[in-house]
Amino acid sequence: MKSSLAPGVRFITSFSRDSWYRGFILLLTFLFYTAYHLSRKPISIVKSELHRNCSTVIRPVELNVTNNATWCDWAPFDQDNYQALFGVLDNCFLVAYAIGMFFSGIFGERLPLRYYLSAGMLLSGLFTALFGLGFYWNIHSLGYYGFIQVMNGLMQTTGWPAVVACVGNWFGKGRRGFIMGVWNSHTSVGNILGSLIAGAFVSSAWGMSFIVPGLIIASTGILCFFFLIEKPEDVNCCSPQHNSDQESAANDTHMQSNGDIEPAQTTEDHSEAISFCGALRIPGVVEFSLCLLFAKLVSYTFLYWLPLYISNVAHFEAKEAGDMSTLFDVGGIVGGIMAGVVSDYTGGRATTCWVMLIAAAPMLFLYNSIGQRSLGTTIGMLLLCGGLVNGPYALITTAVSADLGTHETLRGNSRALSTVAAIIDGTGSIGAALGPLLAGLISPTGWNNVFYMLISADMLACLFLSRLVYKEAHSCYRYMQRRRGFTEI
Repeated sequence: MKSSLAPGVRFITSFSRDSWYRGFILLLTFLFYTAYHLSRKPISIVKSELHRNCSTVIRPVELNVTNNATWCDWAPFDQDNYQALFGVLDNCFLVAYAIGMFFSGIFGERLPLRYYLSAGMLLSGLFTALFGLGFYWNIHSLGYYGFIQVMNGLMQTTGWPAVVACVGNWFGKGRRGFIMGVWNSHTSVGNILGSLIAGAFVSSAWGMSFIVPGLIIASTGILCFFFLIEKPEDVNCCSPQHNSDQESAANDTHMQSNGDIEPAQTTEDHSEAISFCGALRIPGVVEFSLCLLFAKLVSYTFLYWLPLYISNVAHFEAKEAGDMSTLFDVGGIVGGIMAGVVSDYTGGRATTCWVMLIAAAPMLFLYNSIGQRSLGTTIGMLLLCGGLVNGPYALITTAVSADLGTHETLRGNSRALSTVAAIIDGTGSIGAALGPLLAGLISPTGWNNVFYMLISADMLACLFLSRLVYKEAHSCYRYMQRRRGFTEI
């Protein structure tokens, strides 16, 4: 009697060789961008340690300092303008990141992704660790920390265009919203892990809050060098473009991410890299880029200032405030997946983002008003706000970028992915730089004003999507009318 195949082996062999490779690349790029975000998070955790309320801290017996109300702070952040100085640090990173992002996509299309990503992660690890070494080298120069932030911001731009281009090379449009919604949870997972790792050291030796994440991202850079596969063709796997073409030919029409219904058409591969202006002419790129500018303004203000807000308003210690802030990112994971699933089902990427942004505005107001009344309320509001704020941000930077980077007007030129992703995320990064800067300038006047600024930005993000939402609704109406006509015939 022939023995039956073991259940585990039967499960393994049920997946094709292509499926295993795609799963491997998805996991690998997930780890890469988790490490990128993990290394960005420590600064927000350490802020409340660099400037503290020293009257609540027990003064060491051996410290012979009298009438010094800032003895426990780290100069130069021991001054009254510490919030503005924190804003300077944030913007050194974010402005450099925003400027560098527009060039990063161009380099990413013209250089091998494996080398580009590996070098970027190794250098990001170096500059992240150098910030933490300032603690052990007893450095109190704002110029030193500002320079490190600028260099780290430039190095971090290597990540996003490259990983989006790599994932776009391996996955077609079929369930892109869901797959990339799950995959994009790396942003929130990185924020959570970064908060927990930084929080573990912040009260004892805050330098390790940077050194450990720096070592982690450098390690993933080595992993990238040895294992990243840029394209399916490199290992004799089928290109997702081939499958997408077959599916397109089997349908009469399909809906584009910009809301138009166009005849399906097969595509052919072109290897010439797209120009910056050519990428801007792709329908929907400008609208989604401007929307992301304001959506990312809101998201990054929370990323950089939420722990300090919780510490100031709810009076948590630095570690507890950092741990509590991770709930915002947990909500972001769920929000990103839900946005992807809904947009896949409805075909309306812009409409999905618009609805979530509309709902986010009153939630932000409520969180500031009643979010700190009880622990349960705080947890619930952080999860809800995280989902509504990060859901549209996640959808635009992943599925929308990949859709537009493989738009029919490109006729199969997959090399546009990196440039399109860089334009969209680079424009969004301008908002990411503005948000923390504005928060640093406005917060001395009261946290209420910071939230009014965030709500205004949220509504502006909705405004820039209005045309695309109208086109999607109009296209859906035309599609339903045609379906009704076919049914009657």
